[in-house]
Amino acid sequence: MLQQNLVQKQETKILPQQIQLLNLFHLNTIELEHRIEQELEDNPFLEKKEDEEEANADKFAKEQVQDYQDWDEYGFDDIPDYKMEYSNYLPDDEKTFSPMKAATDFREDLKKQYRLCCNDADETLLADYLIDSLSDNGLLEIPLDKVAEEYSFAFKTWLEAEDFEQILMKLQLLDPIGIGARSICECLLLQLKAMNGKRPDVQKAICLLQDHYQDLRNRNMDKIMECLQLEEDELKIILELVSSLKMKPVAEVQEGSTPNAHIIPDFLIVQEGDYLEVSLYNQRSSSLFISREWKEIVADSQKGKKDAAAAQYLKNKYQSAQWFVSAIRQREGTMLRIMKAIVNMQYEYFREGDIKLLKPMILKNIADKTGVDISTVSRITCNKYVDTPFGMILLKDLFTEGIINEKGEAISNKVIQVAIEDAIEKEDKKNPYTDQQLVAILAKKGFSIARRTVAKYREILQIPVAQMRSIWA
Repeated sequence: MLQQNLVQKQETKILPQQIQLLNLFHLNTIELEHRIEQELEDNPFLEKKEDEEEANADKFAKEQVQDYQDWDEYGFDDIPDYKMEYSNYLPDDEKTFSPMKAATDFREDLKKQYRLCCNDADETLLADYLIDSLSDNGLLEIPLDKVAEEYSFAFKTWLEAEDFEQILMKLQLLDPIGIGARSICECLLLQLKAMNGKRPDVQKAICLLQDHYQDLRNRNMDKIMECLQLEEDELKIILELVSSLKMKPVAEVQEGSTPNAHIIPDFLIVQEGDYLEVSLYNQRSSSLFISREWKEIVADSQKGKKDAAAAQYLKNKYQSAQWFVSAIRQREGTMLRIMKAIVNMQYEYFREGDIKLLKPMILKNIADKTGVDISTVSRITCNKYVDTPFGMILLKDLFTEGIINEKGEAISNKVIQVAIEDAIEKEDKKNPYTDQQLVAILAKKGFSIARRTVAKYREILQIPVAQMRSIWA
């Protein structure tokens, strides 16, 4: 029999406008400029104030008298003979420059390769986003679930990590070999699998990385030789084969001149004595406003009520413009609150610029100080830079876990990583430090950490094990 039951339950639903606001939080300065220009084109109610310099420049250009308006004044202005004679007998002072070779980005080449093996437009769109997520060295340093989450918010559709898994497998078959690897170990394996699989040394090298990579990190050479049934000379040959591979698929300098990557910051920090002033690089809310003429048109359309569809369209556009201006103001206010909280927590670091003064800080610390959600802090600090007196800093790099030293003080793991880099840089290249020796060196500096933690930080810094470093010395 059919029955009806009345059930009462609570659900949390996110409104479409809240999703759009979160997308605005995620944008950096350049992306926000494109978003504002797009909104200005789509919505006639939205206008922006021009800078005084731009307005004066346009006015001057219009009022400026144009020279050589008559063709007769310059059409038959030949080069004087004395200039021609001078150039015939004496060298030209002006240096001639050959045109620069255009730089090619490996991402564009990957997109072209992928289109040759795939005709599906939707899959190609996902592949383009995944390729753009690769780092400059060709590795995929972002987890696939994070890529899927960012894509979902950017394109307002929900995807899972599994949707990108098959695309990544196809991407790893393209050139250069090792592209799209999620770690250095996977990059080495992709290069080995592309070799002749019948070679015994290649087979043993693949087994070494697949099954005994942890033993290789721990320098358990006796265990590796016993498991793989190798002699010491054979193991040395395999290690030399592995050391000949590329640690990063795009490590070499590409041909042509690479254009300088100019980073536009989102925040500015100016130091005046002991005071740190925090501001936005470009505050756009003050330059956006709603057109007064269009507001009057909306008011007239509501009074006449002749065309209901047109009146409703104008009303929707007017409300959309109001929301957009309010969202930009809310975004800038939230950004300033979060950045000021970060500066207050890392005051010594921003004043001195010494990485050793960086304190442990996680997203929850800033969320508690500002009263916003952790996801909001994550989107505000993601892919955004701050211009400081000692250089440009990616905000994401300021969030680190903490380790307690011998004095009971919380030390940022960035400080530990810098100490590891310094120790390895000063080591004897023929006899490099093992992870256990690095533990002892750090202990003398007051950092009591385990060997596996040293190995973890060494991998984050993309520094190979001591055995590899001794071969490459």
